[in-house]
Amino acid sequence: MTASALYDVINRRRDTRAEFTGEQIAADVMERVLLAAHAAPSVGMSQPWDFVLVRSPDTLRAFRDHVALEREAFADVLTGERADTFSRIKIEGICESGLGIVVGYDPTRGGPQVLGRHAIPDAGLYSVVCAIQNLWLAATVEGLGVGWVSFYREDFLRSLVDMPVHVRPVAWLCVGHVADLPEVPDLERHGWRRRSSLATVLHEERYRPR
Repeated sequence: MTASALYDVINRRRDTRAEFTGEQIAADVMERVLLAAHAAPSVGMSQPWDFVLVRSPDTLRAFRDHVALEREAFADVLTGERADTFSRIKIEGICESGLGIVVGYDPTRGGPQVLGRHAIPDAGLYSVVCAIQNLWLAATVEGLGVGWVSFYREDFLRSLVDMPVHVRPVAWLCVGHVADLPEVPDLERHGWRRRSSLATVLHEERYRPR
């Protein structure tokens, strides 16, 4: 892959909601995407991630219903323009995608002394997020969409997929074939937020308040 191709994939990546077609993902494609995630850097080479592939329609519906309740709870605290804007935003494609990947963080992976984690306990969690980003970019290359669902309670999701109590569910990713990837991210298109420029977050030598 050329440098320009890499940057193109980074900029084409989208948080997908309404574009899923439901077409089944070929086994070799799924393996490549998961291998890309598993190749992510991790603190102390601990590889503290787990991936639970969820295809059962019953489980997908159960999670969708839970997410719908959390959406309603969030909507109830919104007023005015925020409420109107949020009502138009689709927040998940759980059943439409046909596949959910639950990504977990196991802090016991790598033993009691993980090299590089002694001063930053969350370094293992950051490693899991690197794996998610690898998965997302690989999926984009393969023509797949990914939607990160965050409207859930961790205890509910942990119980739903039988994760042990010490493993933290970090993400439910809807993964599947898509009709297309939107040119403009949904939240920007609907007017929830606008992407800021690099200049607004860039500092030289010291942090300078904006």
